[in-house]
Amino acid sequence: MSISMEVISGINCSSLVASPICLSTIGAKLNFNHRSPNVQMMSWEYMQVRFKGVQLWRPRAHNCKHVNSKLTCNSDVACSHHSFLLPTWILHRRSSCLSCCFPFSWRLKKFGVTSCRMIHSSEKIRHHIALFVFRLMVGVMLFISLFLAVSNSPSFALSEENLLFLEAWRTIDRAYVDKTFNGQSWFRYRENALRNEPMNSREETYIAIKKMVATLNDPFTRFLEPERLRNLRSGTQSFLTGVGLSVGYPMELEGSSAGLVVVSAAPGGAASRAGISRGDIMLAIDDTSTEHMSIYEAADRLQGPEGSSVELTVCSGSEIKHVTLTRERVSLNPVKSRFCEVTGSGKNPVRVGYIKLTSFSKNASGAVKEAIETLRSNNVNAFILDLRDNGGGLFPEGVEIAKIWLDKGVIVYICDSRGVRDIYDTDGSSAIAASEPLAVLVNKGTASASEVLAGALKDNKRAVLFGEPTFGKGKIQSVFELSDGSGLAVTVARYETPAHKDINKVGVIPDHPLPESFPKDETEFCHCLQDPAAACYLTRVDLFPR
Repeated sequence: MSISMEVISGINCSSLVASPICLSTIGAKLNFNHRSPNVQMMSWEYMQVRFKGVQLWRPRAHNCKHVNSKLTCNSDVACSHHSFLLPTWILHRRSSCLSCCFPFSWRLKKFGVTSCRMIHSSEKIRHHIALFVFRLMVGVMLFISLFLAVSNSPSFALSEENLLFLEAWRTIDRAYVDKTFNGQSWFRYRENALRNEPMNSREETYIAIKKMVATLNDPFTRFLEPERLRNLRSGTQSFLTGVGLSVGYPMELEGSSAGLVVVSAAPGGAASRAGISRGDIMLAIDDTSTEHMSIYEAADRLQGPEGSSVELTVCSGSEIKHVTLTRERVSLNPVKSRFCEVTGSGKNPVRVGYIKLTSFSKNASGAVKEAIETLRSNNVNAFILDLRDNGGGLFPEGVEIAKIWLDKGVIVYICDSRGVRDIYDTDGSSAIAASEPLAVLVNKGTASASEVLAGALKDNKRAVLFGEPTFGKGKIQSVFELSDGSGLAVTVARYETPAHKDINKVGVIPDHPLPESFPKDETEFCHCLQDPAAACYLTRVDLFPR
């Protein structure tokens, strides 16, 4: 009897090692033809590896000879460089061997062919999936290209006027303190405005920007045409042309919202000479009602060419009067000073220096330093800082003047909708008058930057405040210039005093009241410190209790 030995190649080895026949071939006995002296027999051996469910297989060769009617076999490694894994490993790693050697039977051939068909099917599936992904990517790229082509068509192109509007929109988007934008979707407003608002000329674009700003319902955030921006900047310089009035919005406690309130009248100015004073209500400017007029529009109307006239309708108490004022060049020298001697508790009189600060214009801090040095040269050892009717000005100047009086401490907290954003403080390096007794005078006309200064001096216990609650403007605006020369004044933050008091619509509360008859200029204040019979009399101890 003879046995034919077959070598089956091209069969996936995973099917071979999984077959029960494959496992039974090790140690199998064969009958052979006695006339055939040599027989080679193939079997398999395996060893365990560290991966769970994985065995490493390799074929072994058995060289058999017929000696004295007995079969003698010697084992030798025939394919020592081939190794095969069980299906668990092959399934996960998608690996297979290209050829295997194995003896026996048609059943193994059939099993191997089936396995190869399964492999070919999986390869076809992968091919179809790859083709589908490729086609999908090509389709997406074509869609994007078509969309960009349509977007760049003339019907979707942005005009120069549209770009100016978007510049204004982005400025507010980045800088405005209220990130809810008065409870509206700021992005949706932009899209609706570009779609619906006419912007065919610069005038129409300005109207669209004003409408956008109006939706914020913030009287201090406003659009500035190029001329108004120049006027605003001139107001922080050394002079302007007008009637010498500062106006503000009436407070609720004043019981009137029919116009604008006079915050201060510059001493010696056209309005002051006509009898207009702080607290009067301005009802109309050149027959235009101020009921719905912003303070910035009012300021524009009050200013004008030197020598021109403006007619005002003013309510003073119960009296309504009409006055015509001539615009004139108004000097904005922010500081006036003098000193006087006050009888002290000892034999030597005390010299008190009086500094009147009317605005925080450019270089106001330098003027205050100069006044302090001048007064010191006259042996002044106490100071009165008068901030009454000071409507503010440049915020940085207010911070610099606070540094003059403080040896250390927080000046102001800058806050937004998320809390404290920035802190202005001082280490004393700029202080030149941090030790002398200091009294600060305030009233309802004390606003904005002057409130920052008053709050810093009070909360750091550097000064004692006299007067009445201040105006209560606790918001900070920054001016941004747009590409065409126009601009935006945007409320960028609110501020809190060093004691974390929000003064908006509340004001800084003074420590003590001030006699109503206390003079507002430097010429008469000595009388109130020297004459005990005067209605405005204050002793040195009253002014400087610390």
